[in-house]
Amino acid sequence: MNPETNISISGGVYRTAEPKNPPLFPTFSFYRRILPLILEASKTAGDGSWFEGQWIRRGNQVVENLENVGCSIEVTGLEHIQDLGRPCVFIGNHMSSLETFVLPAFILPIMPVTFIVKQSLVDYPVFGRIMRACDPITVTRKNPRRDLKDVLEKGTRKLTEEGISIVVFPQTTRSSTFAREHFNTIGIKLAKRAGVPVIPFALKTDAWGIGWPLKDLGIIRPSRTVRFAFGKPMEITGNGRDQHEATIEFITEKFRLWG
Repeated sequence: MNPETNISISGGVYRTAEPKNPPLFPTFSFYRRILPLILEASKTAGDGSWFEGQWIRRGNQVVENLENVGCSIEVTGLEHIQDLGRPCVFIGNHMSSLETFVLPAFILPIMPVTFIVKQSLVDYPVFGRIMRACDPITVTRKNPRRDLKDVLEKGTRKLTEEGISIVVFPQTTRSSTFAREHFNTIGIKLAKRAGVPVIPFALKTDAWGIGWPLKDLGIIRPSRTVRFAFGKPMEITGNGRDQHEATIEFITEKFRLWG
């Protein structure tokens, strides 16, 4: 795979073609390659020359480097995005730093997209520059009422006026498990207000662990397949309860199938 080009997708599916044998120290090998790329991307984002193609290229580089240390990646359901033809709200679970880097590599070649993220992410010394260049919607998690107002107002403007889709992780924090009681309805509320569909997605990205004391620099486990699955678009009806439950069921079923 050439990091300068888009990832090759066939029939709405991407799979690592030939998984590689992991090196003796996959975590060290991965960060030895990826940290210079992040520094380079941060410099580019900070000098004002950042653009959508850069984001795609950086995502491709992360995918390539994960595969170079032995990780296998499987993405299904991309045909639902390809066939939609209009902005939407992507709603899914959140497990690690991996999805923040990799999701744009698969979605951006199809449609413009950004994230709802914590304010702390855009305040990071290095990675924050990259996130700010992607123009996300930020939440503080200190004032839920204000956060909701910002998400609904800014998100609706992006969806309806700018034609930009939005990725929402309704869980309060990254987790290797999925608990429905921690999965809020902010994505459903945004889609309802903007009059756009939602696309549910499930992911299993614990191949990139949660680190300590820096959560973003966790252990790399090539034995664990990286999985993403996108579901069919759903129009919001009534108060959106049915679509919220369908999203939860979609993620729950994928977790069951993936073990």
